[in-house]
Amino acid sequence: MTTIEGAAGLANRIRPVVQVLGGKFMTSPELAAVEAEAGLPPRSLYLRGRSAVLGDVPPKVAAELFGIFPHWLFEFVLPQAAAALDAPAAVRAYAESSARWSRVNLSAVPEPGRLADLLFRVVDAADASGLALFAGWKNAVRPADDVERLGFALMVFRELRGGLHFAALRTVGLSVPEAVIADPEGGRARLLRTAWPPEAADELVATAERKPDLRERWHRAESLTDDRIGELLADVLTAAEQAELERRLADLFAQVQAVPER
Repeated sequence: MTTIEGAAGLANRIRPVVQVLGGKFMTSPELAAVEAEAGLPPRSLYLRGRSAVLGDVPPKVAAELFGIFPHWLFEFVLPQAAAALDAPAAVRAYAESSARWSRVNLSAVPEPGRLADLLFRVVDAADASGLALFAGWKNAVRPADDVERLGFALMVFRELRGGLHFAALRTVGLSVPEAVIADPEGGRARLLRTAWPPEAADELVATAERKPDLRERWHRAESLTDDRIGELLADVLTAAEQAELERRLADLFAQVQAVPER
């Protein structure tokens, strides 16, 4: 029987796979193609489609849900995108972009349905209360095709981990931008990549760095997130299934990462 501590270690080890592959389609050529077909402005389907699973979310509310981006971006993008595409159509377009990316990148995966089933068992057992985006996508219509289901499962599992991580950040007293600054893989450069102007990014960095235990708090939030995911894994999957999940995700990650960027 796997211990909770052991499952938390598994949660930590699969984190990069879930974060990278669960969000890969969001900046993909496939999403850009669906976006153009839907008549949306460039780089707007991600904001419109991801939030539309909750309906017509006001820009200020959507900004809080996403956490990492400045509010002005939603005020600039969402009204025009919502006028071009209603919420149900935006959800379908966002899901279609995930399906197309999956067909291009995941079609060679052995038994994609098995890995999708393992991920969905964890997703379906998770309490979605207070995790709005996860709740929306957990209950959204899922693809029937196994390859597309796998891409969708990775995305929804990513929403689960993201929602739990946001809750953990609040527990340790960090905002999402502060967590980005504390993250060794983040920092000012990532703020700039997520639409923060240089002056605003500098101000966020200066404010965050005034917390002497900034990175300690971030590490605590990461550990709390791993603990919660680990509890789910231990409750839902047997030890053998947990080992299978890790193996299949590792193989999947190696395969996708070996494909040259388009």
